[in-house]
This record gives sequence, structure tokens and C-alpha cells, in this order.
Amino acid sequence: MTTWVRESLHPDYAQSLRVDEMLYDSETAHQRLKVFQNGTFGRVLTLDDVVQTTEGDNFIYHEMMTHVPILAHGAARRVLIIGGGDGGMAREVLRHATIEHVTMVEIDAGVVDFSKHYLPMLSAGAFDDPRLNLVIDDGAAFIRTTAETFDVIIVDSTDPIGPGEVLFTDTFYGHAKRALNQSGILVTQNGVPFMQGDELTNTMRAFKALFADWSCYLATIPTYAGGPMAFGWGTDGDAGQVSLEQLEARYAAAGIETDYYTPAVHKGAFALPGYVSRLMP
Repeated sequence: MTTWVRESLHPDYAQSLRVDEMLYDSETAHQRLKVFQNGTFGRVLTLDDVVQTTEGDNFIYHEMMTHVPILAHGAARRVLIIGGGDGGMAREVLRHATIEHVTMVEIDAGVVDFSKHYLPMLSAGAFDDPRLNLVIDDGAAFIRTTAETFDVIIVDSTDPIGPGEVLFTDTFYGHAKRALNQSGILVTQNGVPFMQGDELTNTMRAFKALFADWSCYLATIPTYAGGPMAFGWGTDGDAGQVSLEQLEARYAAAGIETDYYTPAVHKGAFALPGYVSRLMP
């Protein structure tokens, strides 16, 4: 008998993924974790049956949340990742040889432990990189008290329910801005605007009050169903005005190969459809 995992994140829309083999199913102190094999997407990680990442399409999400701010900044040395327990975000950040230090703050040690075992292809050795400092802590508590500052802050959060809810508040964003160096960039995961418009509007309202340059950019990720995903963008620097030629030069100098990100995609991702533009405050 065929088994399916049904994701019911939205009240009137759901997607299902076939489970070819259940590899892990366990409750932690914070959430229920599952890892299963799917014919199209490979290994799939869900938290409370909501898809977090897959072996097949994670590269889109991780490339767009890392290379966009790092290459737009042009001189980033210190990066903070809030969340990202599977290690995929750290993997992409650490591909940049110019990055000297990454602090990764994950609330659930269980996510890190089982990701190393069941999803090692996502971190691809990132947890062993000496530039990475892994901190097991609540991201909101860390950002409120840290004396460290960063060139890029990446908020790789779950949706604004359960332990991820506090990462979508004005207070959290204010503390994150305080932890940015001059001309630093904050990027956030803001869901699928067609399905979660209020989430984007609320974040953009906070960014508008905090940053001189605020917006969002888009990428289409198959397992985040319902349309393209939005990523919040906030900075007081001029990284948003970087030219295509500058991005191409920085991308070439980085010496990395990507499967979704290109300098042209980077520029085009900030061109918003009308329905997304109308969600902006």
C-alpha cells in the first residue's frame, strides 16, 4: 500500500509527497522530524509534516539566500545564519573563500545530529569547516544579546508557527539590524506570497521602518508549493544598486559553479510581479 505525507500548511490547499521509504521518524522537544525517500526529490526532510528541504531542489533555496547577499555586498567576511540546521546554508556560504567566519545558530540540536546522519549531502562537509561556529540556542535570544557584528545575516527560519514564530517580529528584525556592520545585509525567508501574503507584508513593513533599501526577491522552488518564494532584503548600503557587470566579475572571482544562481537571475529576481508588489507596504 502506497504511503503519502500530506503537507497541510495552508488552510485550503495541500500537497502530498509519496514515501518510497521512511528513513527517520521521531519527536524532538520542539517538533516531529521525518526523513523519507521520494522518487523525484530524493531524500525529503519534514518538520511536523511541512517540507523543509529536499535533496533534489534544495540548491535553489540555499543558493539564492547566500549568493545574492554575499555577491551583492562584495566584501562580506562575517556571516550569521539563524536556523539552517540541515547545513545547506552553511555549505553555500562557505563555498566563498573570502568568508572568514560563519556563526550558525540552530535551536534544535536534534535537527543537526540527524541531518549529519540522514542528509549528509546537504551539508557536504560544512560542519567540519573550521570557519563555522555552531551555536545551539534560540535565534531570537542570540540576536538580542550578542555583541558580535556581521556583514550578512541570513534568517533561514521555518514558517511563523511554533518555534519559528518569534523570528518574524519587529523586535527580532530590530535586533538583527543592530548586529549588522555598516552596509550589512539582512535576508529572510518569507514564504510563498500567493499563499502567505500577510507574512511578506508584515516583514516588509518592519524592513521599511528599519532600512534605507528594503524589498524582496523571488525564486521558484518546486517543493515550496503555490508559486515563487519571497526572500526579504534589507540594507542601509548600496548593494541593491550593484550592476550586472559587477556581479559577473564577483561571481567569476569567487570561482564557484551554481545550478540556479547566476548574476542575471540575481538581477531579475528583484523584478516583482504586480500581485507581489501590491503586498508591499
